[in-house]
Amino acid sequence: MAYASNAPFHADVVGSYLRPEALKQARAAFEAGEIDAAALKAVEDKAIEELVARQKQAGLHVITDGEFRRRWWHFDFMWGFAGVEHKAAAHRVAFHDEVTPADTAAVTGRLDGHNHPFVEHFKFVKQFEDENTVARQTMPSPAQTLFVLTGNKAAYPYDEFYATDEELAADIVKAYRQTIADLYEAGCRNVQFDDCTWTRLCDPSVRERLGWSDEDAERLQRQNLDIINAVIEGQPADLAINTHVCRGNFHSTWLSSGGYAPVAANLFGRENVNAYYLEFDDDRSGDFAPLAEVSGDKKVVLGLITSKTPELEDPAVIKARIEEASQFVPLDRLCLSTQCGFASTEEGNKLTEEQQWAKIALVKSIADEVWGD
Repeated sequence: MAYASNAPFHADVVGSYLRPEALKQARAAFEAGEIDAAALKAVEDKAIEELVARQKQAGLHVITDGEFRRRWWHFDFMWGFAGVEHKAAAHRVAFHDEVTPADTAAVTGRLDGHNHPFVEHFKFVKQFEDENTVARQTMPSPAQTLFVLTGNKAAYPYDEFYATDEELAADIVKAYRQTIADLYEAGCRNVQFDDCTWTRLCDPSVRERLGWSDEDAERLQRQNLDIINAVIEGQPADLAINTHVCRGNFHSTWLSSGGYAPVAANLFGRENVNAYYLEFDDDRSGDFAPLAEVSGDKKVVLGLITSKTPELEDPAVIKARIEEASQFVPLDRLCLSTQCGFASTEEGNKLTEEQQWAKIALVKSIADEVWGD
C-alpha cells in the first residue's frame, strides 16, 4: 500500500537526479550502436532501483525514476505522443552562459496519447511504493508542449494536419488526458507538470527578444490557463496534479529572471493545480508578495535550496525565509524543496551525487524542524 498522504510533502523534491556514470556510459554505448535497447534498459532499471532505495533512505515520501530514461525533462515526453517526432532545432535555446543541444519536437501527424511509453516507465517505479512513499510521474505542462510545437511551426509546418493552432491545442488536451488516464489506471496518483512558459512572461528581456507586446503576454497567459485547466478538468479527486514553475535549468545555468508578479493573478489565482513548486533560491526569483494571489486551499512548495550549486544554505536563513513567506500563505500550506531538479537534462548540474544528497538532507532536516514531521 502506498503512503496515505499525497504531494506536496513538507520535505519535497522536483524529481530529476544526476545520472550515474554507469548510466551515462550505457547511453553513449547505445547511441554508438555498441549495445541494444534491452541492454540499455537493464542498466536504467538497475540505476532507478538504486535511486529509489536512496530516496527512501533520505526519508522522502515521494519516489521518482530521476528521469533516468530521458535526455530532456520535456522533449522525451512530447516524442512519446503519436504525431510528434524528434527533430533538429532551427535555433538552440540560449541560456545565461550556454546554449542547449539542437534537439526539439515537431508535429508530424495528428496527435494521440495512447500507448505513451511513460506509462510503462511509471509502472516500474510504482512497484517500489510502500507505506511511506508515493510514486510521482513528471511531465512538461500542456502549455509547454503547445509552446514548443507552435514555436516550431515555421521550421516544421503542420498545416496538412491542423488548420489552426486551436485545433492543435485541442488535440494536445486529448492526448494528455488519454496518457493521464492510462497512468491513473496503472496506479498513478501524483502527476507533476513542469513549466517554463510562465517565467518567460516575467522577464522583460525575454519578452523583448521574442517580440511579445503586453497584449501578446496577456493572450499567452490566457492560452496557458485554457490548455492546462482543460487537461485538469474532471480528473479523479484522488489524483494530485501539481506544477513546478521553472526559470530554466541546464548545466547549472538559467533561462529567465524576474519575480512572479506579472503572472501571479492568472498562475496562482486561476490555474487549477493542487500545489505550486516555485523557485525562490536567488535574487532572480523576486519576493514572496505574489503568493498573496494563491487561491483557495492550494499549497506552495518553496524552492529555497538551490540545485544549481553545491554550497549548502544556512538553515537559519532558510527558516527565516519560510516565516517570511508565511505572511502570504499560511505555514500549514507551505512546504520546502530544492528549487529545481538536479538534472533537467542528461548533462546534469555542476555538483556531485553526494552533494546532491546533502542538499536533500538539508531540505529534510529543515522541514522536520519547521513542521515537526
